[in-house]
Amino acid sequence: MKKLLLGIATIALVSCGKEQTVNYALFKGNIKNPNSKELAIINSSNELVKTIKISEDGSFTDTIFNANGHHRFSDGKESSSFYLKDGYELSLNMDAKEFDETIVYSGEGNEVNNFLAQKYLIKERAGSMQDLYSLDEAAYLAKMDDINKELEKTLENVDSDFAKEEKINLNYEYLSHLTNYQPAHRYFSKDNEFKVSESFPLNLDKLDVNNEEHFKKFNSYKNIVNYHFTNSARINSKEKNISFEDAAIEYIESHKSEMIKNSLLKNMAFQISANNPKSEVLYNAIMKLSNDEGLKERITKQFNGIKKLAAGNVSPSFENYENNAGGTTSLADLKGKYVYIDLWATWCKPCKAEIPFLKKVEEKYSDKNIAFVSISIDAEADHDTWKKMIKDKELGGIQLMADKDWQSKFVLDYQVQGIPHFILIDPEGNIVKSYAPRPSDKKLIELFEELKI
Repeated sequence: MKKLLLGIATIALVSCGKEQTVNYALFKGNIKNPNSKELAIINSSNELVKTIKISEDGSFTDTIFNANGHHRFSDGKESSSFYLKDGYELSLNMDAKEFDETIVYSGEGNEVNNFLAQKYLIKERAGSMQDLYSLDEAAYLAKMDDINKELEKTLENVDSDFAKEEKINLNYEYLSHLTNYQPAHRYFSKDNEFKVSESFPLNLDKLDVNNEEHFKKFNSYKNIVNYHFTNSARINSKEKNISFEDAAIEYIESHKSEMIKNSLLKNMAFQISANNPKSEVLYNAIMKLSNDEGLKERITKQFNGIKKLAAGNVSPSFENYENNAGGTTSLADLKGKYVYIDLWATWCKPCKAEIPFLKKVEEKYSDKNIAFVSISIDAEADHDTWKKMIKDKELGGIQLMADKDWQSKFVLDYQVQGIPHFILIDPEGNIVKSYAPRPSDKKLIELFEELKI
């Protein structure tokens, strides 16, 4: 019996001594003056991991499984980045009234996360985008150099594994920032002819654009790869006198990484539209080059919808949309006339910018065989705002409100991706242009004259 008990005890000791792998991190803390009753935890892929309840006293605690990597917490009003590893027991203390300035971490992983909190403040002290990008080239580069030196100094006392990766990330972030300088400086300085000097330190010729590990890990690297792709395709398009789409396909075909190739193809898929004459070329290329079955299924549905929007096909229809003048209106009610449709919303600044031009076109063609129809895709909650704007801006034409805003069948059938969006339909109800010129574009009047409206 003694020998048996001794054996059991030995097994127990071996079992207790065995290390168990922890596959979660504990995230806890206290928030003064919280903006909401919960925190959303979002991973580096911008996916919601979980929501954590905040108690009445501002405290919270929860486990986050398979936590390794960068995350973001959001209270619905503001957000901040933080970093987790399985096994961390990280504690956050802050005052939401002074969100970024008061963030302090304690517990395991505090050095890494206090660095990330300081990193944001260091960049914030550099000024707004306008402040930074308005600087001339020499001043801008000097400012960027100062920021990097301060960040590297702050990184000195941080966990070595994290610091090693963060140094790589800081370099990518620096290069990513440089890619924005020329277009941003043009915008803020109002100098559309501005070009960076030949000595500007943005040299991506030796950049490895096939590093899958970095593509997964660093958004900054992903930004640079996307810039390299777009810029290279644009240059090759001019040099070879081919379309941007053809140059882009050539670039992607030469890519070694299937994962990065799929990502670039996914971005190109957004250019498959009724307004792009190269849509079929893009569709065929994506179907050939991508191994992302979900993407291929989605763009096939998208492309089949585009084919239905070709000139001469019967237009998608809308029925019984509320008419501001009273009652309802359907597209069928307007048969026998050309119909120029403006899809807009009260919150859309570019839409409102077209109003004065639309009024002039309406006046010019007031005695012609054409109806001008403005369809608001405002949410039902903004119904009164829609009515008020029609009155305040003295909007003419036929003013309608779509039945389900962006999810209205007419909007979905026309694959509307942004507004304002203009459509021209002929007297028989067939599509003339699914992407018609804007009222501010002289091509609209040229089109009307060509049709002899």
